[in-house]
Amino acid sequence: MSTSAFDIVVAPRIGRTGHPLFGVCALGLVATAALVAGWLPIAFSIVTVFLFAGPHNWVEARYFLSRLPARWGRLQGFFLVGFIGVVGLTAGFAGLSYLSDVFGDHWLSGLAGWNTLLALWIASLVHLRSRQNPRRDWLWIWPVTFFLIALTWLTPMLWSLGLVYLHPLIALWILDREIRRTRPEYRRLYHVCVLAVPICLAVLWWKLAGALDLEGDDLLRRITHHAGAGLLDGVSSHLLVATHTFLEAVHYGVWLLAIPWLGTRTNLWSVPRMPLGRRSLTWTRGLQVFLALSACVVIGLWLCFHANYPITRDIYFMLAMVHVLAEAPFLLRAL
Repeated sequence: MSTSAFDIVVAPRIGRTGHPLFGVCALGLVATAALVAGWLPIAFSIVTVFLFAGPHNWVEARYFLSRLPARWGRLQGFFLVGFIGVVGLTAGFAGLSYLSDVFGDHWLSGLAGWNTLLALWIASLVHLRSRQNPRRDWLWIWPVTFFLIALTWLTPMLWSLGLVYLHPLIALWILDREIRRTRPEYRRLYHVCVLAVPICLAVLWWKLAGALDLEGDDLLRRITHHAGAGLLDGVSSHLLVATHTFLEAVHYGVWLLAIPWLGTRTNLWSVPRMPLGRRSLTWTRGLQVFLALSACVVIGLWLCFHANYPITRDIYFMLAMVHVLAEAPFLLRAL
């Protein structure tokens, strides 16, 4: 059987499963993150957020800009719903955070209301995406959505805590779509590497199930509260912080290592090649200025962390809801 010139050009030079070094590095990073998160959860949490929170948001912003179409056309409704939801839900989340002391017990009702709007927003995006090419049969989204809404009114805090732990895993899903698009020969190996995440979680839970609760100053209480301490009776705060820190480290690794590596085959690092950048020189310059200013914000975030880490951390996680929500429409468009 003869081999065409096209087959020779596109055939991966390192086989169908990608280079083994990719798997070794990925597994090594996941295992190291789990080891350090279990051993020094608070220190690891402080260091990772200080160093990587801002840069990973900058890479995410660059990625989202590189994936936006130059003109929306028939996608206008989808992206309008997406952007309105990101802005509106972020503003509502910030308002709830500031007014928690004012409303007292009614704050839980406000949180359940916010969770309800979030579920309806995602369901609307799923519905709009299902009607676009390639069309999907996703009618199941509505009964699932109403079930989740009922759940959030029963346990609004636990529902929100679930989002805290689910969000870092979304990065793995986005990475899978990017590998499928740019380096499909690595996808099978990547799926094997992803199995290391639940295995490491199982080891963490086994080793730390009976660990003593973490005790310390106000910063430690903020970190343990964010991880769910006090909501899950009988669960060690050491285990919760280690779990959350491990997942956040994996999340940062995806955005700061894997996505930039895949970006060498896309327009991630070339603003003029982005669909928006190709519209005109004005758009190109505008995107370059925006990304430069965003890099300055990252530097400013580091300075704020250095000046007052606890307060900056609280404000950061409140405003970071922007990038948490923005992942939904971009992920749906990739499906």
